[in-house]
Amino acid sequence: MSDEAPRSRSSRQRTAEAEAQTERTLLGTVAIVGEPNAGKSTLVNRLTATRETVVHSEPGVTRDRKQMVVEWAGELFALIDTGGVDAGDDGPFQSEIVRQAELAISEADLVLLLVDATTSPGAADLELAQRLRRSRVPVLLVANKLDNPARHDDALEYHELGLGDPFALSALHGIATGDLLDEIVARLRALDVARVERTTDEIGVSILGRPNVGKSSLLNALCDEDRTIVSEIPGTTRDSIDIRLERGDHVYRLIDTAGLRRHRAQRQQVEFWSEVRSLEAARRADIALVLIDSTEGITEQDLHVADVARRANSATIFVLSKWDIAQLELEDVRERLHIKARQRPPIVVTSALTKRGLERLWRVIDDVYARYTSRIGTGEFNRLLRDILATREAPLVRGRRLKIYYGAQVQSRPPRFRLTVNDRSRVTRDYAYWLENQLREALALQGVPVILDLVER
Repeated sequence: MSDEAPRSRSSRQRTAEAEAQTERTLLGTVAIVGEPNAGKSTLVNRLTATRETVVHSEPGVTRDRKQMVVEWAGELFALIDTGGVDAGDDGPFQSEIVRQAELAISEADLVLLLVDATTSPGAADLELAQRLRRSRVPVLLVANKLDNPARHDDALEYHELGLGDPFALSALHGIATGDLLDEIVARLRALDVARVERTTDEIGVSILGRPNVGKSSLLNALCDEDRTIVSEIPGTTRDSIDIRLERGDHVYRLIDTAGLRRHRAQRQQVEFWSEVRSLEAARRADIALVLIDSTEGITEQDLHVADVARRANSATIFVLSKWDIAQLELEDVRERLHIKARQRPPIVVTSALTKRGLERLWRVIDDVYARYTSRIGTGEFNRLLRDILATREAPLVRGRRLKIYYGAQVQSRPPRFRLTVNDRSRVTRDYAYWLENQLREALALQGVPVILDLVER
C-alpha cells in the first residue's frame, strides 16, 4: 500500500507531452562564466525561472558545468552554468573548475561574462577576458548587482576588459533580466546556429549515494568523457548535474547528485541545500542508481539512500562501484540487499576505472525502465489477483474479514494499481506488504515501485 503522495505530474501527462513533442529546436548554447560570487547561479535561476542551482553567499559553491534549457519569447536555448574562476585560488578544485569553464566556452555559441559591478575589475575578470578574446566566441559583458539605476555608471569601469559596453542588471532583484533575454535571443538568431534536438521520452536516471562513493566517476564513465569534477575529497559535487545523452534508440537524462548523509546534524548549510537538490533529482528520475562503494561493504547509510529512492517512487538498481579492488562475495551482498530492500532491485558490479560492467548496467537500465513503464490489461490483472488472493486468507479485523473485489492498473511510470475493497480499515500493514511483494514477483517488477491504492466500494 502506498504511503507516498503522487508525483506532481502524472505519468499520463508525461507520456502525452512526450508524444506531442518528439523534437525541439534550440537557437544555440549560452555559457555564463565569471569569478566566484559574481552571481552566476542567481542569474541562471532567474533566467530559467527555477531554483535549479544552489545559491549561497559562500564563494565557490558551483564547481561543475551544468546545462539547462531556457524558454523566452517562444524560443529555446541551452544555458550552461559554470564554477567561479579565481586567478588567486590554488585550492584543490580550481584547476578543474577552470577546465570545466573552458569546456563550456568551447561548447557555447555565445558567452556571458558576468562581473560584480559593485567592485573594480579583478585579476580573474582580466584573465577571463583574455581567454574569451582568444576563443573568438561572441561575448556579452554583463554587469551584475546594479539594483539602483543611479549606480549604472559604476559598470563603465569594465570597459577596460575590451569586450564592449556592459549590460547592467540585478539578477537578485530581476532588474533588466527580461531585456537580457531579449538581447540573447536576438544575438543567437543573428548567429544562425539553431539545431534540432530529439526529445523522445527521455529516461531520467539519477545517481544517488553517500558522499565519496564514486558517483561522478560513474557518470563520467557512462558518458565516456569528464563531464563532472572527480576528487577524493567528500562533498566535491554540490549540485545536481543533468547531462543529456543519446544512446541507440533511447535518450537518457543522467543526473549526478551530491552525497546523501543519514544524520541531519552532520550537514552544513551548503550541504543541506545540496541534499535538497539530490532529493529533487530522485523525485524527477525514472530510475535511481544507488551506488555502493564495494571496498567498504554495505552500510546502513547505503540502505538509507535506497529508501530515499523508494520513497521518491523511482525504480532502483544497486550498483557496486570499485569492484576491481573489492573483497566482497557477490552472493553475500545479494542476500543482504534483497533482505533489506523492499523493491528487490537488481545488482550490477562495475568499475569506472576499468569500465567493467558498464555495458551490462546499460542493459539493466533499459530492462528496468521497460518494467517501470509496463501495463497489464484489467482482465489479466484480475485473474492474476484471484490466484494470489487464493494463497493466503485475508485478515480478520474486529470480527470482519477484508474482501478485495477487483482491481485495475491506473497508471504506469511507476505502475499503480487500484483495488476495490469492502473496508480499508481491515487492511493490515503486513498484508499490504505481502500483497505488494506478490504482485511484484508475479509481474516481474523487481526494482520497480508497486503502488496500491485501496478504494472502498
